[in-house]
Amino acid sequence: MSTMSMIPTMPMTITKRTLIALCVVAALGCGVSKDKYAAKELEASQAAKKLQDEAGKAAALQAKVADLEAKLAESQKDVAQVTEEKGKLEAKSAQYEQLAQSLQGQISAGQIELSELKGKMTVKLKDKILFSSGSAKVGKEGKVALDAVADAFKSLKGKNVVVAGYTDNVPIGTSGYPDNWALSSARAASVVRYLASKGVDPQTLGAAGFSEYRPLASNDTPEGRSQNRRIEIALTAADYTPPEADASKGKADASKGETGQGKSESK
Repeated sequence: MSTMSMIPTMPMTITKRTLIALCVVAALGCGVSKDKYAAKELEASQAAKKLQDEAGKAAALQAKVADLEAKLAESQKDVAQVTEEKGKLEAKSAQYEQLAQSLQGQISAGQIELSELKGKMTVKLKDKILFSSGSAKVGKEGKVALDAVADAFKSLKGKNVVVAGYTDNVPIGTSGYPDNWALSSARAASVVRYLASKGVDPQTLGAAGFSEYRPLASNDTPEGRSQNRRIEIALTAADYTPPEADASKGKADASKGETGQGKSESK
């Protein structure tokens, strides 16, 4: 008698465990062994796990690709920035060469020293070329040197021109200036006025006096004190744009002031 023919004769109160057992027996009766079934089930489970692992690897690979693309974009940005900065440095060096060529005669004569550091060009003039002792009036020889400087500066674009005055530590002996602060500031202002009178844009000019407090050499020797008495003209990147006056607003304010004045006079 076959197993399937036995099922109808069993009671209706068959338990779940019994039903499972009967299904297993039926499966065995159909020729599928328990071992083969377990093997197939294990194989399917392993295949599913492998698929899941591959999906995880694919996601990780996509994340890595995205990270590499971001790094590549950042690197390209850095390269572009370096290229831009290199261009700026080369442009500054070109301006330096242009200025050195313009002032070649004064540099050869020892009247002017020219230097460039981190993009800032500095023209240095000794005070004896520009001024008499204790004076802030530009002398004849100084005017010749400053004429060459002014001509060279006219062609420079995008620069601020800051004139700085320096002295040695010897107290000033004239009554015209109370101390070296006043003398160094007055000398810087005199050079600024002269450059402006020779066509250098006054909006790019500035003056500062540093007295004796930024020496280049020791003040213990005449040679050292001579080095410290100087005018330095620094050219830096222009970072100041003067505000433009609103002409219409100025007219309106002037008209308002006149109206107010008329009212007060009529009282």
